[in-house]
Amino acid sequence: MELSSRLEYALVALLEIADRQAQGKPLKVNEIAASQSLPERYLDQIFTSLKRQGILSSQRGMKGGYSLAKELWQITLLDVVIAIEGGGDRKKVDPTAPNTLEKTVIVQTFAGIKESVDEILISYTLQDLAKTLETQRQSSPMYYI
Repeated sequence: MELSSRLEYALVALLEIADRQAQGKPLKVNEIAASQSLPERYLDQIFTSLKRQGILSSQRGMKGGYSLAKELWQITLLDVVIAIEGGGDRKKVDPTAPNTLEKTVIVQTFAGIKESVDEILISYTLQDLAKTLETQRQSSPMYYI
């Protein structure tokens, strides 16, 4: 499985929201884009997908912005992948092609691989990423001038 820029940006933005959500105010797209050096328009499209999937909620107005719609431990990486990349539909086999044993073996093998990847993605949550991020921050040396 390859990490697309869309998926990477979504996860970075979600971690930023999770990190700052403790302050109790929603974050605006432009704040996240500036903080993480991400393209604002692209991030806006990503947030639309995440909101549609129920991962983000939005609030309009001057004090508006985006916040997580669920707790960190309730958002799996599979949820984010589905929101960003789609339902995970793989290329369908042509039904008019001759049904051979080789074709059946290949389709079954790739279905098993997809199932294994989905099981791994569902076992990790945004909370897991946030904990790893915090651990990395604590172990990074601080340099003072």
